[in-house]
Amino acid sequence: MASLSEEVLLVLKKVRQRKQDGTLYLMAERIAWGPEGKDRFTVSHLYADIRCQKISPDGKSKIQLQLVLHTGESTTFHFSNDGSALKDRDAAKELLQQLLPKFKKKANKELEEKNRMLQEDPVLFQLYKDLVVSQVISADEFWANRLGDTNHADSSLSNNKQEVGISGAFLADIRPQTDGCNGLRYNLTADIIESIFRTYPTVKQKYCENVPHNLTEKEFWTRFFQSHYFHRDRINTGTQDIFSECAKQDDQGLRSMVVQGVKNPLVDLLSLEDKTLDEGYGVCTTFPSTSNSNRTVKESSNSAIIKRFNHHSAMVLAAGSRKGETPADHASEMSSTDGNSKDSDFFQPPVKKVKLQEAIEYEDLQRENRPKTVALNLKKSDRYAHGPVPLQSQQYTTSQDIINSVNYIRHEMVNYKPNLTQVLSNTTASSAIAALSSGGILMQATTQQAINQMVPSEVQGELRHLYVAAGELLRHFWSCFPVNTPFLEEKVMKMKSNLERFQMTKLCPFQEKIQRQYLSTNLTGHLEEMLQTAYSKFHVWQTRRMLRKT
Repeated sequence: MASLSEEVLLVLKKVRQRKQDGTLYLMAERIAWGPEGKDRFTVSHLYADIRCQKISPDGKSKIQLQLVLHTGESTTFHFSNDGSALKDRDAAKELLQQLLPKFKKKANKELEEKNRMLQEDPVLFQLYKDLVVSQVISADEFWANRLGDTNHADSSLSNNKQEVGISGAFLADIRPQTDGCNGLRYNLTADIIESIFRTYPTVKQKYCENVPHNLTEKEFWTRFFQSHYFHRDRINTGTQDIFSECAKQDDQGLRSMVVQGVKNPLVDLLSLEDKTLDEGYGVCTTFPSTSNSNRTVKESSNSAIIKRFNHHSAMVLAAGSRKGETPADHASEMSSTDGNSKDSDFFQPPVKKVKLQEAIEYEDLQRENRPKTVALNLKKSDRYAHGPVPLQSQQYTTSQDIINSVNYIRHEMVNYKPNLTQVLSNTTASSAIAALSSGGILMQATTQQAINQMVPSEVQGELRHLYVAAGELLRHFWSCFPVNTPFLEEKVMKMKSNLERFQMTKLCPFQEKIQRQYLSTNLTGHLEEMLQTAYSKFHVWQTRRMLRKT
């Protein structure tokens, strides 16, 4: 069942899965289903593994929800509660609509990071093929510790995340489809809904006020599109429409934008107005103002459309810069223009001075005073990873010690009397001859020196890959000790089975291959010794664990 640290967002009972009744749980990171009368989940999917969700049509007898995974598999849930089956299905659907986009972005980002790491590190890519592709361990176990530093760095940079802009034609891109009954069907995604909320904050406010208290989400968006297309070129708005207040607030916001004007002193929008005579020539005749603020809505039906276009463009720009503004920018715009301030060196307003600097200065053309760095090009990354080999401490003798030793040997040689018959016995002499003969115990050093010429290069590469894979598995295995939590107990048992699977699928075939090539050298002895040490440690731990339980 769910662990104690998991947050359960929604619980729905009387949900069938493969004709078996059970309970559906929507948690913070996954959705799970468990049969009635059992304390375990038989179906569990992470939100990051779900590609999309599908629901049954409204007229169908069975009220179902289908989850389609990235692997192509699908899971179908049948809501069988007589009183609230449709309500339960809609609640699960709406919650999944909010959760899936968050984990979808996270999954895409992690997938890009994994591909980048595999492309940049050939050793890691070979390790991935040896362990994951051959099904020795799962992909989650392989990436468990390797993405930890990346996720920590992403969390530290989450505050500096760049916001995605909004397309000016996002509403026009929503193409309705006919439902066959003189009606239109709109397919709204989470990105489109987020764009609507960011562009029209009044619509988001109405959504929070009415959903799900007064209206369902489907009814709310139906009314939104009906109101949007009904009032796009109309003059009067109905009093029963919940979006009538939004239109009035939009008009007020547009008027305030016109009154406030543009903060950039280098831009003069009044220069775009048509003038029959320029200043200083002829007689200046004052024409009626053509601004949208003074023109009444009843004058022309086209004025409403033009006003809507202007307001929509202004809201799209405001949505992009709403989160991008910093307190420093706001303070620079609202700063004082007092002559005593340090920004008024040339008696210019601070805003104008900042805009002038932005117009004439380019960051790409500025010189960088950073020290020059040299790119590190490693031909053999293993040498760089191992580092220099430390020198072993040795005892050095002085010249006087050497002279004393030579004199001592001379003195001993003068008094030396050979007795060759008593030097070695017959058995000792025969064993010494056998050890110094070809293939003897003392002659293996010469064989080890030429082992790189005896073993082919492809076999050496395969042995190197086996060492890297075994080291990765053993690193996970030894990290479980001391085993003091249920999670570590489960992991150490899983890693022991992974080591056995590695020995059967990778190490044993390599040994058979070496034997077929008639190589007398035992190349896998050290690998087997490391595995046996791990097995012995696991056996000792398991024995103590059984004694502790008894």
